[in-house]
Amino acid sequence: MSSAIVLRRTMSRRILARSAAPGASFAIKAAPFSLNSNRTFAPSAAFSGCPSSWTASTKRLYSRSSIQFAQDDYPPHILFPMPALSPTMDSGSISQWLVKEGDSFGAGTALCSIDTDKASVDFEAQDDGILAKILVQAGSDESVAVGTPICVVVEEEGDVAAFANYVADGPAASKDTAAAAAESKEDIKEDSAASAASPATHKSGGGSILLPSARHLAESKGLDATVLSGSGKGGRVTKGDVMQALVDGSMPSLRKEEVVKASVSTNDQAAAPTPATTNAAPPAAAATASAPAPLTLQDLVAETIHTTGSYEDVANNKMRKIIASRLTDSKRNVPHFYTAMPVQLDHIMKLRKQLVSEFDVKISVNDFVIKCCAMALRDVPQINATIQNSDGAIHVSETVDISVAVATPTGLITPIVFGTDQLGLAEITNKVKDLAGRAREGKLAPAEYQGGTFSISNLGMFGIDEFSAVINPPQAAILAVGGGSRRVVPTPYVDGAVDQKSPVIQTIMTARLSADRRAVDEPTAALFLSAFRQYMNQPQLLML
Repeated sequence: MSSAIVLRRTMSRRILARSAAPGASFAIKAAPFSLNSNRTFAPSAAFSGCPSSWTASTKRLYSRSSIQFAQDDYPPHILFPMPALSPTMDSGSISQWLVKEGDSFGAGTALCSIDTDKASVDFEAQDDGILAKILVQAGSDESVAVGTPICVVVEEEGDVAAFANYVADGPAASKDTAAAAAESKEDIKEDSAASAASPATHKSGGGSILLPSARHLAESKGLDATVLSGSGKGGRVTKGDVMQALVDGSMPSLRKEEVVKASVSTNDQAAAPTPATTNAAPPAAAATASAPAPLTLQDLVAETIHTTGSYEDVANNKMRKIIASRLTDSKRNVPHFYTAMPVQLDHIMKLRKQLVSEFDVKISVNDFVIKCCAMALRDVPQINATIQNSDGAIHVSETVDISVAVATPTGLITPIVFGTDQLGLAEITNKVKDLAGRAREGKLAPAEYQGGTFSISNLGMFGIDEFSAVINPPQAAILAVGGGSRRVVPTPYVDGAVDQKSPVIQTIMTARLSADRRAVDEPTAALFLSAFRQYMNQPQLLML
């Protein structure tokens, strides 16, 4: 009778051999695996409680593992799969192996660097072992799904040589093969539908009935498809038959006179004169119309156009693909609405100069924007919210954790300044510099960029006056900040006054809020922007 065991941490081979018999079932990270008769883990649907032979201490020993044990005809070994290093990670790529094949390692040793959807994270071993075989090489552009074996680990140094030619079981079919098979099936399905809907098919002299798509494909290649045996209904030759024949090379070249006939048949039918016209036409004209100029195969081949200039195809990296996918989902599923407000920067610029001259403290405009946003979020907490994916509930956070967009060579990342409303300007400056520097080096931990309650994207330093940002789910809003520019601002008109005040020149920036209509309404967005502008116009309020 088989038993089921829940593995929650790395289990040594000896404990597994003592605790499980052939036929036992296991669940690794909510993915069931079975121990077969040859003591190899394989996917299984069975899952139940732990066997009575396992003590409570043994169960507590195994917490959070994704290690797959295998024992075929090879020496005892362990397959390390691609781990899930973040809650949203479904695939990753290995940028560098830090341990070579044949080298030993201990618990806590970084085996390799894995590029996740946001950063590069070191994968650390949880137990001692020897790296016998690397199954996924570093530097590959292809992403590896979570759970796919990436290396083989053994305990004895003498077992390393046995895995020189080891290949993981159950290799998946290549994407090109799968795509070609799917395309072939679709073509066959389309041709079958066309043959059922329209009986107008071309029957060649050889007796084979060619569907229109099959005839067009064969003639475009200059080949004769009449020799093929059709797999369609009633022996019809489908496009899939022609594609397979192209691969096999089983079609002969099309005779020149057949090419000419096929190309001019449509034109002859379209230009066929009416009986009345034929009777009225002179004999010479009729003879000319019935004998068109002969065409050759070269006349049917389109001329190749050579363009000048050179270019380079650059493969998109995983991080940019993930960003594009999530922003597309956000624009499709989140009901965005936008509100904008001009904000004066002269008071902020004056305070910055005062801090530099009197205290030698350099605070950037972006740091003031972050602090003013934090104070406005504290005053208008409805904006400081996230929407839960499970039930759509609105969760208003008690802490203000602002995500700051940072541009890196591999894409955009949003490190978080936690408890922003409780920090001073100098503390915000130091934290933003530290997070931005480590983000560009790819050294951020997942906890430093996952989460947050509000986002800020500032493109003012790139010369952008204003723009609209895309909400970063599950957050409810994001603030897009442009650069400041000198503008002429009219003064309020005073009714009855003889002398009106002259217009003034002010430094104005545009702040545009993108909000989720499910959590925020327009008056609330306007209230937040008003509070933000008040703190920017009166920076002394930041001291309160």
